[in-house]
This record gives sequence, structure tokens and C-alpha cells, in this order.
Amino acid sequence: MRKIYYLSSCSTCSRIIKELGLTPDNIIMQDIKTEAMTAAQVDEMKALTGSYESLFSRRSMKYKAWGLADKELGEDDYKKYILEEYTFLKRPVLLIDGQIFVGNSKKVIEAAGVALKS
Repeated sequence: MRKIYYLSSCSTCSRIIKELGLTPDNIIMQDIKTEAMTAAQVDEMKALTGSYESLFSRRSMKYKAWGLADKELGEDDYKKYILEEYTFLKRPVLLIDGQIFVGNSKKVIEAAGVALKS
């Protein structure tokens, strides 16, 4: 399966989609703002990364606004917040033939590009 979880209003996601040449013809595209993620989808991502924390974005504006920076969060908390508020998902998340690529670092996007070509 080839799928991307992204935010259409995120300029970084848009740049990466363009850079990788992703279209609805070659990958399933899920805008997490208009199509909420299910618990099963988040669980699938966790199974591939090993933790919910690795999927969680501390850059979200709501991270500080909700006072989460001052709390000690566990795996159940990370999952709950990702499902509750889409901006807590570190974006984009690409699922490519059993592999997962999380975030927008140059290294991650280059690896995703290689996986897409294989």
C-alpha cells in the first residue's frame, strides 16, 4: 500500500508532495483535516514506528497552548492527542509498501523518494 497522511493547508506538505511527484493516481492521499484519522490508522502507524511518541509533533501550536509541554505524557496520551487534534500528527506520514516515513526532514523525504522508486 502507498499512502500519505498530510495537511492540504501546510506549505511544507504541499512542497513535499510536489517534490515526490505524488498524485491520487500513484498514492492514496488523506488530508487529515478533512478526513479524520481512525484509531486503526494511528495504530497501524504505531506498529511500524514502534511508538505513538514518534508520530507526535511538539511543534504544533496547540502543544504549548494546551499546556502539554508542562505535562509528562505517556504512549496512551500521545495516541489520544493525535486522534483528538490532527495538528499533533508529525507530518507528512508516508506509508510505502510496508515502510513508514514520518516528518519532513531532508533525510526522511530522500528515503521516501527512494522507496517510491523501488
